[in-house]
Amino acid sequence: MKPGEKNLITDVAGLVVGNAEDDALKSGVTVLTAAKPFSASVHVMGGAPGTRDTELLAPDKLVSQIDALVLSGGSAFGLAACDGVMQGLRMDGRGFAVGEARVPIVPGAIVFDLLNGGDKDWQDNPYPALGQRAYAAARRDFDIGSAGAGTGAMTGRLKGGLGSASAVLDSGLTVGALVVVNALGQATVGEGRHFWAAPWELEQEFGGLGLPPQFPAAQEPAPSKRLGEATTIAIVATDADLDKAALQRLATAAHDGFARALVPSHTPFDGDLIFAAATGEKPLRDPVADPFVLGHAAATVLARAVARGVHAARPAPGDLQPCWSQMR
Repeated sequence: MKPGEKNLITDVAGLVVGNAEDDALKSGVTVLTAAKPFSASVHVMGGAPGTRDTELLAPDKLVSQIDALVLSGGSAFGLAACDGVMQGLRMDGRGFAVGEARVPIVPGAIVFDLLNGGDKDWQDNPYPALGQRAYAAARRDFDIGSAGAGTGAMTGRLKGGLGSASAVLDSGLTVGALVVVNALGQATVGEGRHFWAAPWELEQEFGGLGLPPQFPAAQEPAPSKRLGEATTIAIVATDADLDKAALQRLATAAHDGFARALVPSHTPFDGDLIFAAATGEKPLRDPVADPFVLGHAAATVLARAVARGVHAARPAPGDLQPCWSQMR
């Protein structure tokens, strides 16, 4: 596999991503949408998720396609970002048709960033407006690192961020990932700058350091955040023609990307969750081999996206953690 043109999830043709952030708040919203509805499902492995409308994505539920996916900061307050995205979609005449009415279908998930040094003393919930701004900003090119929902993200040791990566497979299918890295675990090995995801790196996309010359002795990790103060949420996407059942399996396989890039991952304190989306533009050439490779590719691309998000984080006033770029 090789990276797509932009090495972003928007290398999956038809998808666009928008970011909106408030630097004083140290939080923001990221939206993935498309010109037309797309299929999606979800799989949750963390112990403390925060979600909206994810039940709609089960294979046995009525709605087969959605209009957007939202990743937001703000803990439960951030779920209101979906309201702003719904408003933008409604103004564009988008949504699931129910008679003469149209209801935009916008599942979302949040990370906890309420204790990251930002000014959280708001009078009105800022997330609906951030969601509407993010939807309006959606395009193929977008910033990673300290942007959108990754603006105030943290990890066990370093500042987190918004990451993305893509891969074009030998079959011609494309897979992309978008992730908010706000984990209890670490993306780097020990006290050094080497990323756990190094074996999966393509074209020095997060520093090209490879693996460290030696690994630290195995230790029992201590939680550096309290219950509910962490979570890594992601979207993996493809142009393959997959239904919701196949996408649920793709999301499940993609969780291996978290385990490859974050140590530890899927803890009781994290709300680790992955959405899987498909535009359906390309039929599967081999109904056995293609899903097999797509699952592996989704995990690999997601691991790379995690490292890219931490690698691209930028310092800002009031940060509680250093950025990878500040390490020596």
